[in-house]
Amino acid sequence: MSDAPNSGRLRVVTLVDHLGTSGGGERLAMEISKRLDRDRFEPIHCASRYHPEYAGPATRAAAQELEEAGVRLLGLGRTSARSIAEWRPLVSLLRRERVEVLHAHKFGSNVWAALLGPLARVPVVVAHEHTWSYEGQPVRRFLDRELIARASDAFVAVSSDDRRKMIEIEGISPEDVTFVPNGIDGVREGDGARVRAELGIAPDTPVVGAVAVLREQKALDVLIRAAAALLPELPDLRVLIAGDGPERERLEDLVRELGAGGAVTLLGLRSDVPDLLAALDVAALSSNYEGSPLAVMEYMDAGLPVAATSVGGVPDLIEDGVHGFLVEPGDPQALAGAIGKLLRDRDAAAAMGARARERRRSEFTIDNTVRTLERMYEDLLARSGRR
Repeated sequence: MSDAPNSGRLRVVTLVDHLGTSGGGERLAMEISKRLDRDRFEPIHCASRYHPEYAGPATRAAAQELEEAGVRLLGLGRTSARSIAEWRPLVSLLRRERVEVLHAHKFGSNVWAALLGPLARVPVVVAHEHTWSYEGQPVRRFLDRELIARASDAFVAVSSDDRRKMIEIEGISPEDVTFVPNGIDGVREGDGARVRAELGIAPDTPVVGAVAVLREQKALDVLIRAAAALLPELPDLRVLIAGDGPERERLEDLVRELGAGGAVTLLGLRSDVPDLLAALDVAALSSNYEGSPLAVMEYMDAGLPVAATSVGGVPDLIEDGVHGFLVEPGDPQALAGAIGKLLRDRDAAAAMGARARERRRSEFTIDNTVRTLERMYEDLLARSGRR
């Protein structure tokens, strides 16, 4: 690592808790680091809870992905929120390498960036909130408003609804909150026939699916209950849920309780998501709250009609009746009704899926997101007068 200025390129440190590809915020943070214009920026990716000796297969793959993209990786190996001494390598790097931009992702990293950025005299600190859900958390709202918003030069929201909540509920100044839409790369064309054959699903069987971390936010119990409600009308229905997480055991118990074991399959983690999406007729999202879910963008890019809860930034992506159907959260019957409508009228559903794909590819690309952030970095640094 050099102590000298870096030939005109801006050093940007991306700060996030975890290194991996399962969560949307972590995935987006990685893509930003990988895609910054190398003629103008030098990216460094800091995952505060990553340690190479204790990394699992997915984490090791993510680290290799960054290395192949030419991104320097710093892992701090933090094991506790109270591990203050473990931040020293990052503070040292920020000072020694004269980092110009510290861009943090998600609440915990936003808090630490608000503390460490000024301490290390970083000219530009950017905080990035990926899912605003702090209605019942006054301490988090206080820290968002009084620490993060005050110490950062820009506070990024990933949906118009998140931005509205940050302004109206938290009391953050509108000038301090910037809406930057998420984006993804195109999803490769998948082999749905292979997945159906693997799972013993006939080509004409109706299949609904979801890809998610199995946590309470995703309310996958609502999707399972919706599937059970549809079985009398669609006895051959299959519902595939890909992902893992703390809710898995509870969801498995619910499937058994409802007698839906023949219809609902918890697939666990899958490395062939494009193939899985190609096997679906309808994609579903049952979350209680969301930011701007990358999974929905992937469903759109795969040409799938989407039955989703109308939460967070989902209405920014899916227009009700145009790209799928939106329902209120926590209502299995409403979600079952939306899925049933899409399965009963396959021609209309296919048209919705085609419109969804067109919209994703024209409006929600990762390149658009990164170019917007690059302009933000340069504008904020110019305003700081500290280049």
